[in-house]
Parts: sequence; structure tokens; C-alpha cells
Amino acid sequence: MTGARTLVVGATGMIGGLAARMAAGRGASLALAGRDGERLAERSRLLGDCPYRAFDAYDLDGCAALAPWASKVLEGLDAVVVAIGVAGFGRAEHVGEAAAEHLMTVNALAPMAVVRGALPALEAAGAVVVVTGIVVDKRPLGAADYAASKTALAAWLGVVRREQRKRGIRVVDVRMPHLDGGFADRAVTGSPPRMPPGAEPARAVEEYVLGPLYASEVGDS
Repeated sequence: MTGARTLVVGATGMIGGLAARMAAGRGASLALAGRDGERLAERSRLLGDCPYRAFDAYDLDGCAALAPWASKVLEGLDAVVVAIGVAGFGRAEHVGEAAAEHLMTVNALAPMAVVRGALPALEAAGAVVVVTGIVVDKRPLGAADYAASKTALAAWLGVVRREQRKRGIRVVDVRMPHLDGGFADRAVTGSPPRMPPGAEPARAVEEYVLGPLYASEVGDS
């Protein structure tokens, strides 16, 4: 990882924050992006004053501009981590339209915009790793809108991955397992169903995010 120029989008969240800290500890050159400017500045300071930029998921043009900005400040871009998203629960008829729109924007449209901007900015043999989640494969009752937003992103990434093969750009859909980190408890609507104990966050990020992010071979990860 030494010298790998890496943008972490969602760096103030649990997964993005862990990915940034672990990558920095292995010598990556980082740029950070997140929603909360104050927390982002503090995260930057703890990681050696790396460049950072705040953004709003509803500003899709701003999302698309993150990777070109990172490429400029890092003098090139080798890898991108996209770890943004929100949870939402409730039977379909009980989820309001505003909550449904929020889930689709933050979980699908915003990550798509980040990746769209990243593809032209990445160096040859670069990688973009996007966290979707186990909800793509295991869609629980009471989470139709949440599952739909993440599944839409996963389907989009599957096509983009095939489109980018000839360029040698790896597009990785990370279906992160349920983690013990309180993510579901911060849902934008409804309450989470009863869930078994989750995976330990740092170990999961190590396996599911950093592993494929800095893999040496181009493949179908």
C-alpha cells in the first residue's frame, strides 16, 4: 500500500474511518471526503493532516467532483473507497416518500455519482471499492426500501465492473456483513429488526475492504 494514492469517501463514518486509518497505517497517501466538516478536519489531523473535502450526498455534481479533486491534490489516483449510506426500516406502506427518496439518494445515486467521477480519474490498474451490504442478498421483511436502494447500487456496479475490464480498472461490490457498530440503530426511518451479534468492524474492514482494494490482480471481485 505504500504510496497508493487513495480517496476515502465516507471517512467520518465507521467503515470509512476504519478503512482510512488502516490504509494510512500501511503507507497509503490519503484524501478524505465526508459529510461532517468538523469531524472530517479532526480525522484529517489524526491521520497526518491529509487533504479533505466536505460534501452533501444530495449534491450529485459535488459527489462526482470528489475523485477529480483527489487526483489533483494527490497528483494522481490509484484507489477509491466509497462507504456512504443510511439504513431505513418499516413495512413498505409505512415508509414515507421523503424517507424513501432519502434512502435511494444516499444509498444509490450518491455512490453512483462518486464512481462516475472516479472512473476517468483513476490510473491504469486502479480500483474502486463500494460498500453495499449483505442486505443485497438477504432482504429482510420490513426493509423493502432500504434493500431496494442497495440492490440498485449493486446492479449498477455489476454492469460498470464489466464495462471497465478492458481498462484494467477493478470495480468491487463489497457486501459487508452486519457489523457491531450501531449503524442500524441510526436508521432514518423505522426501527431495525432483532439481529444476531454482528462481525467485529475492524476485522471486517480488513477482509472486505482493504483486501480487494489493494489486490494486485484485476478480476471479478
